[in-house]
Amino acid sequence: MAYKTLLTVITDRDLMAGTLDAAATLAGGLDAHLDVLCLGVDRTQTGYYYAGANAMVLQETLTRASADADALASAARAHLAKYDIRWGLDHGVAQLADIGRHVAAHARFSDLVVLPKPYGDGCGVELEPVIEGALFEGGVPVLVSPGPKVPISATPQRVVLAWNESSESLRAIRAALPLLKGAEVAHVVVIDPPQHGASRSDPGGMLSQYLARHGVKPEIEVLAKTLPRVSDVLIRHATDVDAELVVMGAYGHSRFREAILGGATRYMLEQAGIPVLMAH
Repeated sequence: MAYKTLLTVITDRDLMAGTLDAAATLAGGLDAHLDVLCLGVDRTQTGYYYAGANAMVLQETLTRASADADALASAARAHLAKYDIRWGLDHGVAQLADIGRHVAAHARFSDLVVLPKPYGDGCGVELEPVIEGALFEGGVPVLVSPGPKVPISATPQRVVLAWNESSESLRAIRAALPLLKGAEVAHVVVIDPPQHGASRSDPGGMLSQYLARHGVKPEIEVLAKTLPRVSDVLIRHATDVDAELVVMGAYGHSRFREAILGGATRYMLEQAGIPVLMAH
């Protein structure tokens, strides 16, 4: 399998340049087509009509979102003109509660979605449902860029694979194969493996065999959970091995539980300083 179609979604002018640079660089390195979706987001509406709403106010917010979409599209076209890649652009308007459906409609015909980090200073509330729309409704892996100062490579040499035997983590690793085959080493990280189970004597062994048959060079690394969160252990280890990419399953727990109680997915998206490829 190879990535032939990449998608990125632009909703914020301030994040546009870094996101487009990451997606275009990756598309160029992979010889893939890049689709760009520019969305003007109506952040004032929740997706349903409420009593007492004034039709003129509703029209005004829609007009403003439409103007935002046009401005984003024009700026994106100008920015992409400097890249020698194949690309296409679409733009439109979405209400905040319905943005996932718009993203999914485009993502489902893509091989990989490249998106900015959804949490932190300057990140809008729409970035989280954009990622979730691609992962859940679109069913496509997502590569999250931590910011414009961190490059995304089409040929990462050191990759950390978070392995906990879940279907989400296996799906993410399978989705990352086009990036793993040229890597110098793929660190298969197992944190506190179960003491009882079929793989207790050889944690990560079956996965390593699978990867090796695809031409990947895996190394199994069993780590203890010496920090409060699994994501902390992963980030520290990725720093120790100078990894260029982390691959992990997304939302092993429900999104509601992670939103309220936290979880590995949310903490990784908040804290990771390197690109993270996720799949559900």
